[in-house]
Amino acid sequence: MRVYLDNCCLQRPLDKQTQPRIRVETEAVFAVLAAVQAKDVTLCNSEVLLYEISRIPDDARRAASLSMLSLADELLVVTQAAETLALSFEEQGLGAVDALHLACASLAKVDYFCTCDDRLFRKANSMSGLGCQIISLLNLVVEVSL
Repeated sequence: MRVYLDNCCLQRPLDKQTQPRIRVETEAVFAVLAAVQAKDVTLCNSEVLLYEISRIPDDARRAASLSMLSLADELLVVTQAAETLALSFEEQGLGAVDALHLACASLAKVDYFCTCDDRLFRKANSMSGLGCQIISLLNLVVEVSL
């Protein structure tokens, strides 16, 4: 099974753990990463994720994000086809970076595009042209029994 965790997911363990939802989603990220290390799940990285992470001003946070992504077995590249698909996703209401994330994952036909961004989750689930299933962190853990 191939999973794409968007940057929101990767940042969750680095967020302040004061809210119950953040703590539970952090545990979900750790469960996914444990499954990746056990080779039960394939984690997909992308040029879009690397770009986003490169723009994180905090060195420790950036390093921790890259450390999580170092477990990825695949790198999804931004192709002309991905840019074209991303434009169609933008026309359906997504921001440019979210559209590129989703386009790369869709074209690679990952099994699950995972986000903890409620707005992105709602918008993406109402869109056409997707090549992957959009899922929340918590539902991913339940659905694949992590």
